[in-house]
Amino acid sequence: MITLDKVGKAYRTRDGRRRVFDDVSLTLGPGDALAIVGGNGAGKSTLLRLIAGVEAPSAGRITRSMSVSWPLGHASAFQSSLTGADNARFIARIYGRDITDTLAFVEDFAELGAYLRMPVRTYSSGMLARLAFAVSLAVDFDCYLVDEIVAVGDRRFRQRCHDALLARRAAGTLVMVSHDDATLREYCTRGASLLGGRLTLHDDLDSALAANAAALLPA
Repeated sequence: MITLDKVGKAYRTRDGRRRVFDDVSLTLGPGDALAIVGGNGAGKSTLLRLIAGVEAPSAGRITRSMSVSWPLGHASAFQSSLTGADNARFIARIYGRDITDTLAFVEDFAELGAYLRMPVRTYSSGMLARLAFAVSLAVDFDCYLVDEIVAVGDRRFRQRCHDALLARRAAGTLVMVSHDDATLREYCTRGASLLGGRLTLHDDLDSALAANAAALLPA
């Protein structure tokens, strides 16, 4: 289980304290497939980072009794001077994965060929996305977090990502952020809207999408 109890997040800025959201309470269990919707700047990605443990909340508490991924496909943590293979080895060590098995998975899934043994700084954005997605999927988590990352690479690679993500959703928990309603309907079964600094859980995904659409209409 993952439980958020009255969680808030704020940042100190040059202009003072900026509140992102307050009093967020949420429970995620095995088999959940939750979409988080909201406008640009609503705090969706921030909420994912808090669930992942990448950032700490400013208020409230988050407890986890299941393993949680970093936001899927997240590439900024790569060391650009290292090769893709060396980055994969490093992540395997962090998570206690067999290095040989991890590297074999990444090599097969990312299909970068000789570039896997070249520095990440030489990669195009598409190659970096392939590496990030492959490394993310190489580690088995109970809960996967996905932030606008499913449409990467060519059509065949996108299909592989789609199939892999559905397989992991079937065996665990999924939390997804996306502005594309069709993508959310493909992967998620229920929704939560993050609007005006408040998270509202809805009985179904369509209700969350409707609430978000209504909030985005011109006043």
